[in-house]
Amino acid sequence: MNLIDYHDSRPIYEQIVENFKLQILKGIIQADEQMPSVRSLAIELSTNPNTIQKAYAELERQGYIYTVKGRGNFVKSNTSMIEDKKRELVGAILELFNEAREIGISVDEILSEIKAALDNIGGEKKPEAIKKYDLDNNGGGKA
Repeated sequence: MNLIDYHDSRPIYEQIVENFKLQILKGIIQADEQMPSVRSLAIELSTNPNTIQKAYAELERQGYIYTVKGRGNFVKSNTSMIEDKKRELVGAILELFNEAREIGISVDEILSEIKAALDNIGGEKKPEAIKKYDLDNNGGGKA
């Protein structure tokens, strides 16, 4: 399990939290699946068990896992997790669009740059919003 990047400036527990959140959102770790024990993960990652415990406490605080006394930590079955993450990402993107607008970059200019970047990725599935933008622009309309 590769959860830690020692070149990353973020604290180790934050890296662990972000990696587990990503695995949960992607469905790699399923709802009600048991998380690795604090001790075994600490040994596997060669880190202090308190670091793992802090990461698990943060995951629980954010609603990704729950604890069963004497049994361990389990992934919470929360269908709204992906919707919450989607709202968070859209909010962050809108902040960036506002920042760009404030410095004089138009929305159309940003969208064309994003479209070009996505076209260069190749083979990746385009998000629905980009597909809609493609259709609107090819049809003469603006998104």
